Amino acid sequence: MKNIYIIGVGLIGGSLGLDIKKHDPKVKIFGIDHNENHLDEALQLNVIDAKATYEDLKNADLVILSIPVDAAVVEITKVLDLVSDNTLVMDVGSTKSEICKVVDGHPKRRNFLAAHPIAGTEFSGPKAAILGLFQNKTNIICEVEKTAFKLQEKALQLFMDLGMRIRYMNPEAHDIHIAYVSHLSHISSFMLGKTVIDKERNERDIFDMAGSGFASTVRLAKSSPEMWTPIFKQNKVNVLETLDEYIVNLKKFRDLIYDDDFDSIYLEMKNTNHIKEILNGIQ
Repeated sequence: MKNIYIIGVGLIGGSLGLDIKKHDPKVKIFGIDHNENHLDEALQLNVIDAKATYEDLKNADLVILSIPVDAAVVEITKVLDLVSDNTLVMDVGSTKSEICKVVDGHPKRRNFLAAHPIAGTEFSGPKAAILGLFQNKTNIICEVEKTAFKLQEKALQLFMDLGMRIRYMNPEAHDIHIAYVSHLSHISSFMLGKTVIDKERNERDIFDMAGSGFASTVRLAKSSPEMWTPIFKQNKVNVLETLDEYIVNLKKFRDLIYDDDFDSIYLEMKNTNHIKEILNGIQ
Protein backbone atom coordinates (compact mmCIF):
# COMPACT_ATOMS: atom_id res chain seq x y z
CA MET A 1 0.00 0.00 0.00
CA LYS A 2 1.48 3.31 -1.11
CA ASN A 3 -1.11 5.98 -0.34
CA ILE A 4 -2.77 5.90 3.08
CA TYR A 5 -5.38 8.46 4.10
CA ILE A 6 -6.18 8.96 7.77
CA ILE A 7 -9.42 10.75 8.55
CA GLY A 8 -8.96 12.08 12.07
CA VAL A 9 -5.30 12.58 12.96
CA GLY A 10 -5.62 12.25 16.73
CA LEU A 11 -4.32 9.62 19.15
CA ILE A 12 -5.35 6.44 17.29
CA GLY A 13 -5.18 7.72 13.73
CA GLY A 14 -1.90 9.52 14.37
CA SER A 15 -0.34 6.53 16.12
CA LEU A 16 -1.33 4.28 13.21
CA GLY A 17 0.31 6.75 10.85
CA LEU A 18 3.55 6.75 12.85
CA ASP A 19 3.70 2.96 13.06
CA ILE A 20 2.86 2.41 9.40
CA LYS A 21 5.49 4.93 8.31
CA LYS A 22 8.16 3.34 10.48
CA HIS A 23 7.40 -0.11 9.08
CA ASP A 24 7.41 1.12 5.49
CA PRO A 25 9.07 4.54 4.95
CA LYS A 26 8.00 4.51 1.29
CA VAL A 27 4.34 4.85 2.26
CA LYS A 28 2.85 8.32 2.01
CA ILE A 29 0.49 9.28 4.85
CA PHE A 30 -2.20 11.87 4.08
CA GLY A 31 -4.27 13.53 6.77
CA ILE A 32 -7.88 14.69 6.61
CA ASP A 33 -9.38 16.49 9.60
CA HIS A 34 -12.08 19.12 10.12
CA ASN A 35 -9.69 20.82 12.55
CA GLU A 36 -7.06 22.67 10.51
CA ASN A 37 -4.88 23.12 13.61
CA HIS A 38 -4.75 19.35 14.01
CA LEU A 39 -3.51 18.99 10.45
CA ASP A 40 -0.85 21.65 10.99
CA GLU A 41 0.30 19.93 14.20
CA ALA A 42 0.33 16.54 12.52
CA LEU A 43 2.54 17.93 9.75
CA GLN A 44 4.94 19.55 12.21
CA LEU A 45 5.19 16.32 14.20
CA ASN A 46 5.67 14.19 11.05
CA VAL A 47 2.54 12.23 11.89
CA ILE A 48 1.40 12.84 8.30
CA ASP A 49 3.27 13.72 5.12
CA ALA A 50 0.62 15.98 3.58
CA LYS A 51 -2.88 17.34 3.99
CA ALA A 52 -5.70 16.00 1.83
CA THR A 53 -9.43 16.27 1.18
CA TYR A 54 -12.20 13.80 0.38
CA GLU A 55 -11.65 14.52 -3.32
CA ASP A 56 -8.26 12.82 -3.02
CA LEU A 57 -9.67 9.55 -1.67
CA LYS A 58 -9.90 8.15 -5.21
CA ASN A 59 -6.11 7.73 -4.98
CA ALA A 60 -6.16 5.82 -1.69
CA ASP A 61 -4.94 2.28 -1.16
CA LEU A 62 -6.11 2.43 2.46
CA VAL A 63 -8.44 4.80 4.29
CA ILE A 64 -8.50 4.76 8.11
CA LEU A 65 -11.55 6.38 9.67
CA SER A 66 -10.53 7.49 13.16
CA ILE A 67 -13.16 9.99 14.30
CA PRO A 68 -15.88 9.99 17.01
CA VAL A 69 -18.35 7.17 16.44
CA ASP A 70 -21.33 9.44 15.80
CA ALA A 71 -19.43 11.14 12.99
CA ALA A 72 -18.11 7.82 11.70
CA VAL A 73 -21.58 6.44 10.94
CA VAL A 74 -22.29 9.54 8.86
CA GLU A 75 -18.95 9.73 7.06
CA ILE A 76 -18.40 6.05 6.27
CA THR A 77 -20.86 5.92 3.37
CA LYS A 78 -19.43 9.15 1.91
CA VAL A 79 -15.97 7.62 2.03
CA LEU A 80 -17.07 4.36 0.43
CA ASP A 81 -18.78 6.32 -2.35
CA LEU A 82 -15.48 7.98 -3.27
CA VAL A 83 -12.89 5.19 -3.10
CA SER A 84 -11.82 2.84 -5.87
CA ASP A 85 -12.87 -0.80 -6.02
CA ASN A 86 -9.43 -1.85 -4.74
CA THR A 87 -9.32 0.46 -1.71
CA LEU A 88 -9.52 -0.91 1.82
CA VAL A 89 -11.54 1.27 4.18
CA MET A 90 -11.53 0.56 7.91
CA ASP A 91 -12.81 2.28 11.00
CA VAL A 92 -11.24 1.97 14.44
CA GLY A 93 -14.16 3.05 16.63
CA SER A 94 -15.10 1.72 20.05
CA THR A 95 -18.61 0.66 18.98
CA LYS A 96 -19.29 -1.63 16.07
CA SER A 97 -23.01 -2.49 15.77
CA GLU A 98 -24.16 0.87 14.43
CA ILE A 99 -21.48 1.29 11.78
CA CYS A 100 -21.88 -2.28 10.57
CA LYS A 101 -25.62 -1.69 10.13
CA VAL A 102 -25.01 1.55 8.21
CA VAL A 103 -22.69 -0.06 5.64
CA ASP A 104 -24.54 -3.35 5.31
CA GLY A 105 -26.37 -2.50 2.09
CA HIS A 106 -23.70 -0.29 0.55
CA PRO A 107 -22.49 -1.30 -2.95
CA LYS A 108 -18.90 -1.22 -1.68
CA ARG A 109 -19.51 -3.09 1.58
CA ARG A 110 -16.79 -5.52 0.48
CA ASN A 111 -14.26 -2.66 0.76
CA PHE A 112 -14.98 -2.06 4.45
CA LEU A 113 -13.41 -3.68 7.51
CA ALA A 114 -14.76 -2.98 11.00
CA ALA A 115 -11.83 -2.95 13.44
CA HIS A 116 -11.23 -1.87 17.01
CA PRO A 117 -7.63 -1.77 18.26
CA ILE A 118 -7.78 -2.01 22.06
CA ALA A 119 -5.15 0.64 22.67
CA GLY A 120 -4.96 4.25 23.68
CA THR A 121 -4.37 6.75 26.45
CA GLU A 122 -6.41 9.48 28.11
CA PHE A 123 -4.94 12.09 25.78
CA SER A 124 -6.20 13.31 22.40
CA GLY A 125 -5.05 15.21 19.32
CA PRO A 126 -1.95 14.75 17.11
CA LYS A 127 0.42 15.42 20.03
CA ALA A 128 -1.00 12.31 21.73
CA ALA A 129 0.16 10.02 18.90
CA ILE A 130 2.62 7.37 20.10
CA LEU A 131 5.03 5.25 18.09
CA GLY A 132 4.58 1.58 19.00
CA LEU A 133 1.16 2.06 20.61
CA PHE A 134 -0.28 -1.11 19.07
CA GLN A 135 2.54 -3.53 19.84
CA ASN A 136 1.06 -6.64 21.54
CA LYS A 137 -2.39 -5.05 21.69
CA THR A 138 -5.59 -6.87 20.72
CA ASN A 139 -7.43 -5.77 17.59
CA ILE A 140 -11.05 -6.90 17.35
CA ILE A 141 -12.40 -7.41 13.85
CA CYS A 142 -16.14 -7.71 13.17
CA GLU A 143 -17.89 -9.30 10.20
CA VAL A 144 -14.62 -10.10 8.47
CA GLU A 145 -16.47 -12.42 6.09
CA LYS A 146 -18.18 -9.40 4.49
CA THR A 147 -14.84 -7.87 3.45
CA ALA A 148 -13.29 -8.89 0.12
CA PHE A 149 -10.71 -11.61 0.73
CA LYS A 150 -7.81 -9.73 -0.91
CA LEU A 151 -8.55 -6.70 1.25
CA GLN A 152 -8.78 -8.90 4.35
CA GLU A 153 -5.29 -10.15 3.57
CA LYS A 154 -3.95 -6.60 3.26
CA ALA A 155 -5.50 -5.62 6.59
CA LEU A 156 -4.30 -8.69 8.47
CA GLN A 157 -0.76 -8.26 7.13
CA LEU A 158 -0.79 -4.64 8.27
CA PHE A 159 -2.01 -5.58 11.74
CA MET A 160 0.66 -8.26 12.06
CA ASP A 161 3.33 -5.82 10.89
CA LEU A 162 2.28 -3.46 13.69
CA GLY A 163 2.45 -6.27 16.27
CA MET A 164 -1.26 -6.65 16.99
CA ARG A 165 -3.10 -9.75 18.12
CA ILE A 166 -6.34 -10.46 16.23
CA ARG A 167 -9.72 -11.53 17.61
CA TYR A 168 -12.93 -11.97 15.69
CA MET A 169 -16.38 -11.10 17.05
CA ASN A 170 -19.77 -10.20 15.79
CA PRO A 171 -20.65 -6.52 16.34
CA GLU A 172 -23.24 -7.21 19.04
CA ALA A 173 -20.87 -9.35 21.12
CA HIS A 174 -18.15 -6.73 20.74
CA ASP A 175 -20.37 -3.94 22.03
CA ILE A 176 -21.53 -5.98 25.03
CA HIS A 177 -18.03 -7.01 26.08
CA ILE A 178 -16.46 -3.60 25.49
CA ALA A 179 -19.17 -1.98 27.63
CA TYR A 180 -17.82 -3.97 30.61
CA VAL A 181 -14.08 -3.72 30.07
CA SER A 182 -13.83 -0.22 28.64
CA HIS A 183 -16.95 1.92 28.75
CA LEU A 184 -17.75 1.18 32.40
CA SER A 185 -14.13 1.95 33.35
CA HIS A 186 -14.41 5.40 31.81
CA ILE A 187 -17.74 6.13 33.49
CA SER A 188 -16.32 5.04 36.86
CA SER A 189 -13.31 7.29 36.39
CA PHE A 190 -15.36 10.31 35.34
CA MET A 191 -17.74 9.90 38.29
CA LEU A 192 -14.93 9.37 40.80
CA GLY A 193 -13.39 12.60 39.57
CA LYS A 194 -16.74 14.38 39.84
CA THR A 195 -17.32 13.06 43.36
CA VAL A 196 -13.96 14.33 44.58
CA ILE A 197 -14.25 17.70 42.81
CA ASP A 198 -17.75 18.25 44.21
CA LYS A 199 -16.61 17.39 47.74
CA GLU A 200 -13.20 18.99 47.77
CA ARG A 201 -13.76 22.52 46.49
CA ASN A 202 -10.26 23.49 47.55
CA GLU A 203 -8.24 22.02 44.69
CA ARG A 204 -5.00 22.43 46.63
CA ASP A 205 -6.20 19.84 49.14
CA ILE A 206 -6.88 17.37 46.33
CA PHE A 207 -3.43 17.95 44.85
CA ASP A 208 -1.66 17.59 48.19
CA MET A 209 -3.54 14.49 49.34
CA ALA A 210 -3.96 12.57 46.10
CA GLY A 211 -1.76 9.48 45.90
CA SER A 212 -0.88 7.19 43.04
CA GLY A 213 -4.01 5.13 43.64
CA PHE A 214 -6.29 8.09 43.08
CA ALA A 215 -4.26 9.28 40.10
CA SER A 216 -4.37 5.91 38.34
CA THR A 217 -8.07 5.36 39.06
CA VAL A 218 -9.13 8.80 37.86
CA ARG A 219 -6.74 8.86 34.88
CA LEU A 220 -9.46 8.10 32.34
CA ALA A 221 -11.46 11.13 33.48
CA LYS A 222 -8.99 13.17 31.43
CA SER A 223 -10.35 11.53 28.26
CA SER A 224 -12.14 13.55 25.60
CA PRO A 225 -15.89 14.10 26.25
CA GLU A 226 -16.26 14.75 22.51
CA MET A 227 -15.21 11.18 21.86
CA TRP A 228 -16.85 9.42 24.80
CA THR A 229 -20.33 10.96 24.82
CA PRO A 230 -21.16 9.48 21.37
CA ILE A 231 -19.79 6.11 22.48
CA PHE A 232 -22.12 6.01 25.49
CA LYS A 233 -25.00 7.11 23.26
CA GLN A 234 -24.39 4.44 20.60
CA ASN A 235 -23.88 1.70 23.18
CA LYS A 236 -26.63 2.92 25.52
CA VAL A 237 -28.39 -0.43 26.09
CA ASN A 238 -25.21 -2.28 27.01
CA VAL A 239 -23.82 0.61 29.07
CA LEU A 240 -27.03 0.76 31.11
CA GLU A 241 -26.82 -2.97 31.79
CA THR A 242 -23.23 -2.72 33.02
CA LEU A 243 -24.06 0.32 35.14
CA ASP A 244 -26.99 -1.46 36.77
CA GLU A 245 -24.76 -4.38 37.74
CA TYR A 246 -22.02 -2.06 38.97
CA ILE A 247 -24.47 -0.08 41.09
CA VAL A 248 -25.77 -3.30 42.67
CA ASN A 249 -22.21 -4.24 43.65
CA LEU A 250 -21.47 -0.76 45.00
CA LYS A 251 -24.64 -0.79 47.08
CA LYS A 252 -23.84 -4.25 48.42
CA PHE A 253 -20.36 -3.09 49.40
CA ARG A 254 -21.80 0.00 51.05
CA ASP A 255 -24.34 -2.10 53.00
CA LEU A 256 -21.62 -4.45 54.23
CA ILE A 257 -19.66 -1.50 55.61
CA TYR A 258 -22.80 -0.04 57.18
CA ASP A 259 -23.50 -3.39 58.87
CA ASP A 260 -19.92 -3.67 60.15
CA ASP A 261 -19.58 -6.92 58.21
CA PHE A 262 -15.89 -6.58 57.52
CA ASP A 263 -15.36 -10.32 57.23
CA SER A 264 -17.56 -10.21 54.13
CA ILE A 265 -15.75 -7.09 52.94
CA TYR A 266 -12.49 -9.01 53.19
CA LEU A 267 -13.93 -11.96 51.23
CA GLU A 268 -15.30 -9.67 48.52
CA MET A 269 -11.88 -8.12 48.02
CA LYS A 270 -10.05 -11.44 48.34
CA ASN A 271 -12.23 -13.05 45.69
CA THR A 272 -11.81 -10.05 43.40
CA ASN A 273 -8.02 -10.38 43.68
CA HIS A 274 -8.46 -13.11 41.06
CA ILE A 275 -8.50 -10.28 38.54
CA LYS A 276 -4.68 -10.22 38.84
CA GLU A 277 -4.43 -13.71 37.35
CA ILE A 278 -6.86 -12.85 34.56
CA LEU A 279 -5.01 -9.66 33.61
CA ASN A 280 -1.60 -11.34 33.81
CA GLY A 281 -2.89 -13.96 31.40
CA ILE A 282 -3.69 -11.40 28.72
CA GLN A 283 -0.55 -9.29 28.97
